[in-house]
Amino acid sequence: MLMGTDGESIDGKCVGEWCRLNHMCKKRVGFLLVLLIGLLSLTSPFKQWLSLPSEMRLMQKASIHLPFLAEPAVANPQIVDLGMIPHRMKNSSMQRGMVIAPRSIGNTRLIFKLFGLVPIKQCSISVMPDIHVIPGGQSIGVKLKSAGVLVVGKYPLPQLENDQVRVGDYIIRMNGKEIRHLQQLGQLIEEAGKKGNPIQIEGLREGKPYHCSFHPYFDQQEKIYRIGLYVRDSAAGVGTLTFFDPHRKKYGALGHMITDVDTGQSLRVGEGRVVRSNVTSIRKGASGEPGEKRAIFFDEEHVLGNITRNTPFGVFGNMEKMPTKKGYNHPLPIALAEQVKEGSAKILTVVEGQRVEEYKIQIMHVMKQKFPATKGMIIKVTDPRLIRKTGGIVQGMSGSPIIQNGKLVGAVTHVLVNDPTSGYGTFIEWMLQDAGIIKKTIGSFGEPLVFSLLLHLKIAQKSAGKYKSCVEWNENRF
Repeated sequence: MLMGTDGESIDGKCVGEWCRLNHMCKKRVGFLLVLLIGLLSLTSPFKQWLSLPSEMRLMQKASIHLPFLAEPAVANPQIVDLGMIPHRMKNSSMQRGMVIAPRSIGNTRLIFKLFGLVPIKQCSISVMPDIHVIPGGQSIGVKLKSAGVLVVGKYPLPQLENDQVRVGDYIIRMNGKEIRHLQQLGQLIEEAGKKGNPIQIEGLREGKPYHCSFHPYFDQQEKIYRIGLYVRDSAAGVGTLTFFDPHRKKYGALGHMITDVDTGQSLRVGEGRVVRSNVTSIRKGASGEPGEKRAIFFDEEHVLGNITRNTPFGVFGNMEKMPTKKGYNHPLPIALAEQVKEGSAKILTVVEGQRVEEYKIQIMHVMKQKFPATKGMIIKVTDPRLIRKTGGIVQGMSGSPIIQNGKLVGAVTHVLVNDPTSGYGTFIEWMLQDAGIIKKTIGSFGEPLVFSLLLHLKIAQKSAGKYKSCVEWNENRF
């Protein structure tokens, strides 16, 4: 073995030098890889790649542009087409990537493979039919009659055992007969009392049926039989039409459920109708005190439509013809929940007479919702004309359609009490689900296409024989 002048073997010296160089090489390569990954993470395509969802929904006539970072493959090419963009097109801002273009309604999967071999990401794609409806904004009147009668209060009577009936219950049948109106209830109570028979009640409590029985009490002073209950069977109010489907003659309304003023219970729909309404004045909103529209019904014999559903997102039914208005008389496409963006938008509403006007708003925040919820976005009125007239969002404005980038995206639902210029909106998609247009499974639609009309029912208070607001509750004592 050869020895160096310092006594170390020449072979050992070479091995040590090689190890040192190898270690330095690894450090530099590692540093370069970290730097490359860091620089790559700053690029727009990489950010888009990271934000690519595991589920995507597309309208049938819409396409989407995605960055190209791996070889894509479609499980079912009959549902979507993949088009490649080889380079920046002339006079276009589109970067190299791919375009997903729907071909037919259905579900498929998009698989990305590194070097065309190793799967690194998978995305479910649902292609949905295009939905177009006419946005509303008109002020309408609503008359709703409940299915059964709602117990809204109780009063004590001697020797009356009605403890089994509670406030908030619905009385559906009495003595085997379906209850359709208050007068019928009074007749059945009187009939049972005169015969000395007990009252047989079939009711609903929180959606669950129950039965009870007790004898009515004879009121010596008024010479009638009583059961110690306050009940209601109807309500009326004004609101705002959100949208209308002229092909299927459907409408929807309200953005939130019509509930009883005293019990908070939803009104079970027996029958109802929509009529014309005229806004007569506005009580401006202020911090801590929401404003309201004051309106009256007119031409009540000319019924615009019926009411078939009352859900957390409003009322829905059939309508032969939408009330006329200037502007937005042609159908607009709707936006899915994930397509709504923060930024400028506008609402359609009436603040005087029957004239629908357009006002500017800002969508301040969009909630990510996979499941229906009434508060989907925070909105703020920015139009000085509307602020000057109403102070912002007022009661009766609920249901005003929200339009963004030429699409119907939602409807106004609530006002913030401490800031009347701000409030909440719901996504139009959730209303379409309740209307039966979109099925509640992602990516599948129902056959009927309905529209949604939103109305806000305000609470009425009796004063000197008149109602102070534009909602009337029909209530009787039995």
